[in-house]
Amino acid sequence: MIGKFTDIHPGAQIGQGTTISNFTTIEEDVVIGDNCWIGPGAVIMNGARIGNEVKIFPGAVISAIPQDLKYKGEVTTTIIGDHTTIREYCTINKGTKAAGTTRIGSNCLVMAYCHVAHDCVIGNYCVLANNSTLAGHIELGDYVVIGGLAAIAQFIRIGDHAMIGGYTQVRSNVPPYVKAAREPLAYAGINSVGLKRRGFDQETIHTIQDIYRIIFMQAKNMIQSIDLIKEQFSGSKEAANILDFLAKIEGGIIKGR
Repeated sequence: MIGKFTDIHPGAQIGQGTTISNFTTIEEDVVIGDNCWIGPGAVIMNGARIGNEVKIFPGAVISAIPQDLKYKGEVTTTIIGDHTTIREYCTINKGTKAAGTTRIGSNCLVMAYCHVAHDCVIGNYCVLANNSTLAGHIELGDYVVIGGLAAIAQFIRIGDHAMIGGYTQVRSNVPPYVKAAREPLAYAGINSVGLKRRGFDQETIHTIQDIYRIIFMQAKNMIQSIDLIKEQFSGSKEAANILDFLAKIEGGIIKGR
């Protein structure tokens, strides 16, 4: 269904059952999947690739050019996965030649007034609370929760199932399964409530807690901590995920309490 006073380029591809509300602008190089809802006044710009059953609320701007002085008009994209909701007045910029795309996964919720800058990669089932701001080249794993008014510096990585407290400044990498809060940002325990909600059993949660006691509470350097984790938790999938994260990041992780 197409509303009144829309500006939809005839070259745009719009799926079956998708509703385009009044006063919406959709540019030429846009692909929108089936059964989406695009709210009044939303702007979908060149390079947007939007999945099925996505909801984009009034005033959101999707796939605008990066706010990066190095961007020189190269053709890049913004990809939004199925069943994701983008709330009012969010701004999501397309990629630069560095990565070529900005990507938001499936089943995510991006609340009102959030900003996702160029070349970010956001996993599936993530929640970005109101006014959270992601600089360029940030990577979030799956099931990450970002508190309201949090600001994340460029090139930061945040691991699966991590939770970032509201009104925080994230300047260091945040490993999987943890809660990070305070100023300066620090380890605040593991995200046990979130893990229980997602089906982690108590034994697995205790294993994750033991791993982070080694990293944050035993006053070892990172090489010693990694060796000890490999020795004590060789059969743990969660330990393997943590070690893989530590092996891939550049720079350090958040500090202990």
